[in-house]
Amino acid sequence: MFTYLNPEVRKKLIERDKLVRIDTNGHRIDTSGAAPSGQRSLNLLGPVPLPLARGSRHPTAQWYATVRSTELSEVENLAGTLREQGGQHLFSQLASSMAVNSVLIIGDADKAKSPLVRVHSNCLTGDVFGSRRCECGPQLESAIDRLAEEPDGGYLVYMAGHEGRGIGLWAKAATYLLQDDGENTYQANRSLGLPDDSRDFSDAATLLKYFGRGRPLRLLTNNPKKIEDLNAHGITNIERVKHVSGVDDCNLRYLKAKQDWGHSIDDKDLDA
Repeated sequence: MFTYLNPEVRKKLIERDKLVRIDTNGHRIDTSGAAPSGQRSLNLLGPVPLPLARGSRHPTAQWYATVRSTELSEVENLAGTLREQGGQHLFSQLASSMAVNSVLIIGDADKAKSPLVRVHSNCLTGDVFGSRRCECGPQLESAIDRLAEEPDGGYLVYMAGHEGRGIGLWAKAATYLLQDDGENTYQANRSLGLPDDSRDFSDAATLLKYFGRGRPLRLLTNNPKKIEDLNAHGITNIERVKHVSGVDDCNLRYLKAKQDWGHSIDDKDLDA
């Protein structure tokens, strides 16, 4: 049984301050009852010590799992129905109802005056399989290393619902086939009738408000749109830090398309 669905375990986690709820301004609100109607909020579960074996530094991070209160309430209600009907064997279906984002705190990031941050969109093919069609896997490992090398560490916000710039894994597979026929990554999205980039960074902004506590942030990104989206959600004190890694022949055309679309990638960054 999933512990976050068990009411007794939920109560214990709240008492231990391991399960908290925050509003869109990053302020903690009451966790004991149902989420306020009409108000978007996030639930944070953690921290959980997480020794990492990615990159070269292998730091131990403090992991927070996060989920929107509305999604969690729907799943908890469904779980109650399944328990009453003896349908525990169907609990595996509940995992598909939620996009569970993560925050990894590496080092003493809470002490940093201007913490280093990476907001990383999940990429199964790059992050897990090690695909070289994109630079996502190397960017993730490089971010972990750079955060571990910081005197005070930093924050990695891992966005679970961002596969393929928000179009999902199934559509992303289709775009790969279109790219193999000559289209670039953005043209392939348009051929499917999809936006160039449909990612939602509102939850990332809420988490940065909570963990950042109003401090200026140094964001590892080459994407000016990511900064614009975070600005639109109230994260305005951001310094961009270039984050180019994993360039090779397999993803050079993909990176050049990003460059043409507006990413801050120089020609010399692609010479490798």
